[in-house]
Amino acid sequence: MRAAALHSYKPLNHENNAPHSFGNMKALSSAVLVVLLSISLVSSHDQIDFHHFLRCLPAHSHRSFPIAEAILVPSNSSFQSIYQLRANNLRILSSATSRPVAIITALHPSHAQATVICAKRHGLQVRIRSGGHDYEGLSYTSSVPFVIMDMFNLNSIDIDMRTKTAWIQAGATTGELYYRIAEKRKVHGFPSGVCTTLGIGGHLSGVGYGVLMRKYGLSIDHIIDAQLVDADGRIHNRRSMGEDVFWAIRGGGITSFGVILAWRVKLVRVPPKVTVFTVQRTLDQGATELAYRWQQVAPKLPKNLFVRL
Repeated sequence: MRAAALHSYKPLNHENNAPHSFGNMKALSSAVLVVLLSISLVSSHDQIDFHHFLRCLPAHSHRSFPIAEAILVPSNSSFQSIYQLRANNLRILSSATSRPVAIITALHPSHAQATVICAKRHGLQVRIRSGGHDYEGLSYTSSVPFVIMDMFNLNSIDIDMRTKTAWIQAGATTGELYYRIAEKRKVHGFPSGVCTTLGIGGHLSGVGYGVLMRKYGLSIDHIIDAQLVDADGRIHNRRSMGEDVFWAIRGGGITSFGVILAWRVKLVRVPPKVTVFTVQRTLDQGATELAYRWQQVAPKLPKNLFVRL
């Protein structure tokens, strides 16, 4: 979600602005000096805005859940460890990688609301991270001044076996979800990823798929409601956000539309016993031929059988 305001752009009229004389060159030099001075002032202003951003947060969060406990800045001893903890693409974490000016480890939905409101007001971009499983590091890097809203503390899972549904907060992982479902009932599951450390918030906003996809489709096919913070800091459910936004957040990349606090999903039936086996082949043992044959038979197999390479 880009928090900075957009400015109108007017192309220069090169015909009327050509430097025909030395006087024009002097004017151009003065203009360059003014631009450089403006850049310097903007940099100072950005620094001031960061402190204003920090002071803005408590005014827009719930008093019973102080946001000060959720704020990390580079001077905090745990800042670097929290930053790297869910940065799964370590290749990106070089010394040249830009760091956030702050990490908000949201402890309450109002912390997400405050972060959005204050970042928008003070020109900071917001990067939302639930599990950090993105190949390009988009949830924890940026080319402009930014803050990370880390959702790992918002990880509750509420399963209702009467309706066969679950509310899952964005910071919960797929492994935690599978475990909580199994605690309730051995013959229910949810079609989601194989990796157990995937954050539900980002995984489902990016479609979500796993070993149940042949029988039950994608994760987003089973989302029936959501809680979303919009660009003005308001919390919406499916009804208040509207069907267009609800359709868009399911696979369309959630950071374009808001901050997901939680998903409500429909559970699916699974057999009490599942058979899993692995066949290993090297290229010398005919792995290429095996892959070719898999392509021929995979579409014809029963939906209860999932095969992947």
